[in-house]
Amino acid sequence: MGLSSLKLNAGFLAAEFKPAAADRQAAWEMYVELLTRIATQPLPSEQGDERAALDSVYSLFPTTREALRRNGSNCIEFTRLAVVILNQVVRPFTAKWHGRVTRDPKTLEKAKNRQEFRAEQAALQVELRKYQGALAAIAGVEDLTELPVV
Repeated sequence: MGLSSLKLNAGFLAAEFKPAAADRQAAWEMYVELLTRIATQPLPSEQGDERAALDSVYSLFPTTREALRRNGSNCIEFTRLAVVILNQVVRPFTAKWHGRVTRDPKTLEKAKNRQEFRAEQAALQVELRKYQGALAAIAGVEDLTELPVV
């Protein structure tokens, strides 16, 4: 685990990181969150609930903020990556869908909207899986992102 420097090119961000122990800890915390959320897991059309999926994606904001507070200013490398992901990747998705649900609480009950939501969530998942892989690298752990389903 003696990672002293890491060059990342995750498609949405290219940077060189020199993670400190706090960066590795924060990356591990977020890696576990992403690995276990619908935000990065397949959501077959006949399963799941769109509102729960939206809430799960949105919960990445308070979860990330808590990891940042817990690990303090010593996790600046993680902070740089996390802020870009939240503000440039996650926020456009949550802003659009929370806005629509706020204006019409039954938005996600309509078949056309559900289909649109799931297509956009699938596109978001591609980006979040890249982020998840970057977090695994920073944390110095095996990336289980593509772990086969049994």
